[in-house]
Order: sequence, then C-alpha cells, then structure tokens
Amino acid sequence: MTKTSVGIFIFEEVEVLDFAGPYEVFSRTRLKPGIESRRSEDTAPYKVFTVARSDEVVTATGGLKVVPDYGFHDAPPIDLLVVPGGFGTRALLEESTVIEWIQTQAAQVSQLTAVCTGSLLLATAGLLRGRRATTHWGATELLASLDESIQVDRERRVVEDGVVTSAGVSAGIDMAFVVVERMFGRSVADETARYMDYRRP
Repeated sequence: MTKTSVGIFIFEEVEVLDFAGPYEVFSRTRLKPGIESRRSEDTAPYKVFTVARSDEVVTATGGLKVVPDYGFHDAPPIDLLVVPGGFGTRALLEESTVIEWIQTQAAQVSQLTAVCTGSLLLATAGLLRGRRATTHWGATELLASLDESIQVDRERRVVEDGVVTSAGVSAGIDMAFVVVERMFGRSVADETARYMDYRRP
C-alpha cells in the first residue's frame, strides 16, 4: 500500500498539542478497524514524521524536549504538511529560511494544513491570500493584519478553503479528522476517533 507521507513542522516553543494531536490522529488511523490493527503498520495509510530546521532537539511549550525525525536538509518528500502554532511562531514570521521552506513545500504537497497560529506562518508565506482561514482566538486580528485579503473565520474550529486551517490547540485534532474523513471516509475517521476515545464535534 502506498502511504501518504505526513510531515509535521516543529520548532522552538511549538505548542505541544498542536503537533501531537494531529500526530496521534494520523499515526493511529487504520483502514482496518479494531485494536489489533494498531499493533502493525499493515493497514496504516499514513507515514508520519516530524521536521525541524535541523535535527537538533526542539523545546516545545512547557519544556517538552522533542527530537525531530528530520531537518530541512534531509526530510523526505511530504504529501501532507502540518504547520502547528505556539508562542514560537511570532519569531518565525521574520525567519526567511522557514518561510521559504514552507513556500517550497506548499508547491509540492497535495494538502497544506495549519493548526492554531501556524496560520500566521502560512499568511506570511502568501499561502492564504484570498482564502477563508482561522487561527487561535487570540490571534485573529494579527492574522487579518498580515494579509487583508484573508477572510478570517472567528467561529469555526476547522476551515477548508484549499488550505485546511484550525482554531487553537485542541482544534488540530478536529482538523486531522476532517482530513482523514475526506481522504478515507467517515467510517475510518469515526473508528479512529473511537479508538482514541475522542468525541468528534
């Protein structure tokens, strides 16, 4: 089975649940239902990995230390890119290396997604121009100021307009399930949620 590669960008002060929530959803999805199917990768439709600027340890919010699977220099091709948020996104808005990497990946991936203030990075990269999008409730005005053509949705947890964006933190889990459902159907998404004991909204 050809697997969809899911690259999750991580960085200093990335919000833990922003990247760990989607990681859990995509890595636990199986096309065959049941607990036993999770013991192998045989029916796993996704191959999930983390990517950072380098392969050095990243410190997430709360002090969690994370070793990225890849750096920008050696990451494999990505089909589905997840750009999470966190306090660290503000500094990255000025980091041309990061913005250019996101732009390069966006031109190659089949699906681009953002969680929380990850949408600020997409906006800075010009990837939300003329689209509907959302972000953490505390950053909606900043998102609007970065690109006035963005139609900022302050109500929905997940917004699909070519790019899939979600509101803050826990909404990244909902975003991931929306992607799973679109790719593999409602039953696969719901069964994965049941396995995770997660109640989908």
